[in-house]
Amino acid sequence: MPSPETGPPSIRVMLVDDQALLRTGFKMVLSAQPDMEVVAEAGDGVEALEALRSRAVDVVLMDVRMPRMDGVEATRRICQGGDGGPGEPKVLILTTFDLDEYAFTGLKAGASGFLLKDVPPEELLSAIRSVHSGDAVVAPSTTRRLLDRFATLLPITQQAPPPRLAQLTEREREVLVHIAQGLSNGEIAAELFVSEATVKTHVGRILAKLQLRDRVQAVVLAYESGLVQAGGA
Repeated sequence: MPSPETGPPSIRVMLVDDQALLRTGFKMVLSAQPDMEVVAEAGDGVEALEALRSRAVDVVLMDVRMPRMDGVEATRRICQGGDGGPGEPKVLILTTFDLDEYAFTGLKAGASGFLLKDVPPEELLSAIRSVHSGDAVVAPSTTRRLLDRFATLLPITQQAPPPRLAQLTEREREVLVHIAQGLSNGEIAAELFVSEATVKTHVGRILAKLQLRDRVQAVVLAYESGLVQAGGA
């Protein structure tokens, strides 16, 4: 039985940015938290992948514009390296501007969300904790605006839905559509005249059946499959 003094395990964070001063600033903020520990730093995607081979990391703060290998490609390789299980690092993309194409491609590559580089410290810490616990840190409406704006980068929709969606019940498909339309659990509950707890159950089953890590990835799949189209159709 653990000692009463033992606190929660630290969230192991890796900082990936080619600006050393920015990494230092983030490290100062994170290291001051009792539940966080910066276990690795990297100046580009190549260094990040190399570091992940030798140490365990829970959350990666990933810049996008870096030499040798950018953050989007590094994110893709990290997220394809496992099955999305609890031991796999979650990635938070760092961007300079809201709604930029790097945020969009980062989400498609498997990132659990994105943050602006000038995010207030309390929001940065909250985002890291949220991602570590399995949540996404991009508001559904923001995700939808991203996808609507960059819809031309999505693949051409197939006539028939992908086989993965066949696993869903009719109600689960309905919930997935509402997720992709930017509705929160509470708003979906009001639309379907069910409890919010019921919606949470449906969301959990959707993510499990489709082997998705969070709501962000569910939205991307809904758009790519044609279940929801840019502009809200």
